[in-house]
Amino acid sequence: MIVWPTLANWQAHRETLSDCSIGLVPTMGALHDGHRSLFERSVRECDLTVASLFVNPTQFDDDRDLSAYPCDPATDQDMLATIGVDHLIMPNVDEIYPDAYRYRVNETGLSGRFCGAHRPGHFDGVLTVVLKLLNLVQPDRAYFGLKDYQQMTLIADMVSALFLPVQVVPCEIIREVDGLAMSSRNVRLSHEQRDQASALPRILMQGLGLDEAHKQLEKAGFSVDYVDDFQGRRLAAVRIGDVRLIDNVPTPAQQEDLHERR
Repeated sequence: MIVWPTLANWQAHRETLSDCSIGLVPTMGALHDGHRSLFERSVRECDLTVASLFVNPTQFDDDRDLSAYPCDPATDQDMLATIGVDHLIMPNVDEIYPDAYRYRVNETGLSGRFCGAHRPGHFDGVLTVVLKLLNLVQPDRAYFGLKDYQQMTLIADMVSALFLPVQVVPCEIIREVDGLAMSSRNVRLSHEQRDQASALPRILMQGLGLDEAHKQLEKAGFSVDYVDDFQGRRLAAVRIGDVRLIDNVPTPAQQEDLHERR
């Protein structure tokens, strides 16, 4: 695996790559098995796989969350090399934002709902950095996990709206044994909070009405940002202490339909 700590060197090398399919997996690091599944799929489906590791400050609405975000680049690099990733780009903030974030992507519909309603400016930062990374890597495919369902939908819509020549590949949620969706933020949970967190997917999967699901999440000790249905998925965001968790599962109607098909 070749590590590119500066964008200028990567861009010069990118010009030499031709006649091969390229997969991109953008990350903020603190990699886990959920990320691993994205990289492994890219390695299977593409001639070359490019990873990015960049903790993007513009998508954090709370500086405390940014400063608390876990970071272990050496361990991340070991994982990527073991999987078979070909290139890792690790730009700094000044390289990604030479304009000091004067130019940004602003979506005026879906980004104001769900997570966007509770995290002002979050999706502006997400879409802006993803667009920059797509331009820098020029991949054939870009891989995103379905845990961030709203994010994945917005990215796919942006790619379509801006006529970008890349296929957005949604990848299934990878869960712990108790059902909790894998997330870099899980490591910030205490043992007691980690036990409590497993109630999130369990309640979402119970097929309750939205009001009852909200009540049950609060009863389980969560501070609930939202629980709502969208495009056949039940989306939720909750807080345990200062840790925010998101998840989504098929809606009760979709669960019933899937059961009937089986």
